[in-house]
Amino acid sequence: MKNKIVSADEAVAIIRDRDTVCTSGFVGVGTPDELLIALEKRYRETRHPSDLTLLFAAAPGDSKERGLNRLAHDGLVKRVVGGHWALVPKLGELALANRIEAYNLPLGCISHLYRSIAARGPGTITKIGLRTFVDPRLEGGKLNEKTTEDLVELLTIGGEEWLRYKAFPINVAILRGTTADPTGNITMEREALTLDNLAMAMAAKNSRGFVIVQVERIAASNSLNPREVQIPGILVDCVVVADPENHPQTYGTAYSHAFSGRQRVPMDRVQPLELDERKIIARRCAFELPPGGVVNLGIGMPEGVAAVAAEEHMLKYLTLTAEPGVIGGMPQGGLNFGTALNPDAVIHQNQQFDFYDGGGLDLACLGMAQADRAGNVNVSRFSSRLAGAGGFINISQSAKKIVFAGTFTSGGLKLAVEDEAVHILREGTMRKFIAEVEQITFSGDYAAETGQSVFYVTERCVLQRTPAGLELIEVAPGIDIDRDILGQMDFKPLIRNVRPMDARIFRDHPMGLEHMLLGRNLADRISYDAERNTLFVNFEGFEVRTVEDVDLVRREVENACRVVGKPVALIANYDGFHLEPQVSDTYFSMIAYLEKRYYSSASRYTTSAFMRMKLGEGLAERHVAPHIFETQAEAQRFARSQASIDPSGRSQA
Repeated sequence: MKNKIVSADEAVAIIRDRDTVCTSGFVGVGTPDELLIALEKRYRETRHPSDLTLLFAAAPGDSKERGLNRLAHDGLVKRVVGGHWALVPKLGELALANRIEAYNLPLGCISHLYRSIAARGPGTITKIGLRTFVDPRLEGGKLNEKTTEDLVELLTIGGEEWLRYKAFPINVAILRGTTADPTGNITMEREALTLDNLAMAMAAKNSRGFVIVQVERIAASNSLNPREVQIPGILVDCVVVADPENHPQTYGTAYSHAFSGRQRVPMDRVQPLELDERKIIARRCAFELPPGGVVNLGIGMPEGVAAVAAEEHMLKYLTLTAEPGVIGGMPQGGLNFGTALNPDAVIHQNQQFDFYDGGGLDLACLGMAQADRAGNVNVSRFSSRLAGAGGFINISQSAKKIVFAGTFTSGGLKLAVEDEAVHILREGTMRKFIAEVEQITFSGDYAAETGQSVFYVTERCVLQRTPAGLELIEVAPGIDIDRDILGQMDFKPLIRNVRPMDARIFRDHPMGLEHMLLGRNLADRISYDAERNTLFVNFEGFEVRTVEDVDLVRREVENACRVVGKPVALIANYDGFHLEPQVSDTYFSMIAYLEKRYYSSASRYTTSAFMRMKLGEGLAERHVAPHIFETQAEAQRFARSQASIDPSGRSQA
């Protein structure tokens, strides 16, 4: 086996004029700067390679000089196909000036395209992008007049509309890892993300192309753990050892064990946000958090939702995710965006979008730059500024509930929060709610047709996309509807039943969100069967850690029993239930109170022998019959047997 370790100059020498080159990177995570520097240097010195096509999903860049900004030279690049452009403004300038061919396609669709190219498939066929600017009936993802070739095609399959993102060969993949052996096996143990590196390497190799990988270090032959190898050596042609300066873990952090999963950090050190417009918006968005659900938070304003969730002790009840493959933990922002503290798992980016596109997200909270009367949202392009869609289209189109977050106006907005009310001190110079957005990144009409739940949260009000159109549903205290809302937008929304935003949002101390959301969640766990006079309480996965939690259970069960108005037969599921020892006495006393006051009979079940013993002992000590079973069927049989006996003990059968 040959030794594949070469210099950066030797590696980039294999790139030829008119090649299609894909590069890894999500902001600065996994961005191969050593190789990009060498490629720029070669072009400056030789004017080759020229007329390259660049392909990337998430923009590898820092919004200034690094990443793909290094390649923004006339002649070096002919075409760019990218998912996110905000962090590569130098390439964006070439696109807006009509000096290169340029496309903006959804990040997740490009991520999936690598797999299709690797398998020599027809491209990515999906509903993602329908009715947005990437739909060929609108703009087809083209960014200027110079761009004429159609890369997106509208199909009809089984009577339904689909989009096909066309596949094309990749000549060179420029990637990044941590450790390589002389035969090119690559591990990524110090990388914060794995991204699409494996799919990109396969796409280039099966296009009869080349794969170049930048790493930190070299290991001896046959010394790497095969389970840690992310890119096998059969896919790698060249390995380059980077200068540490050109191989930071992120553009914001040289290296963190927490980002690579080698260390878990205490979350009680997260500083609460200052009570300003950002926190107001984040707090109202947090009201939509689904306990037990899976959530995506976008970059910018939505990042504050994670901080609010941490302050309100809600993180343990949620699974936050980030599109490059992070599942669990607390997603980070700024130049660390895409990483997370204490994640549960980090998977490939294309796999994350499989989950997203299929509807796996219970909630997504994303930014909002412009919105119009139809509920369309634009975050991708504004006259002379090109941001790009990134993963926005995949996420916003597929999540069960979507919350768009942003200030009502921008450009100098200044407000004060006093006496639990909002006071606009200086209005922003730019309106966000306009008659028609400049580009449709999210289609309000399409969302209404699919029945998606959509909210628009600002510091002064909340709107909702209803079947009838955009409707004003909440207003902050201190805000005048005519002056501060209607007077600052270009259209009039529906106004029917407007209610005040929750006063807790505007107080300078925690809102008690944990108990509010868990109370809502617990109420959803209680159901009554009138025909059998049975009250079913599903405690599966529920946690009782404090006296307040005990009171929450008492209150919700008592409310349900009072509505029925007569003694009920209780059946309770205790599978996966957690009870903190310090509140167990209080909890069992509460159960005894409910049983004597509201139940005609009570049966409980759990597959946990330990929980059956714990419940049995706790109830017996309070002279409550511990009818505790292993299965639901046994508990139901007991309830039916008790229903056949009247209070005097005589059979009613």
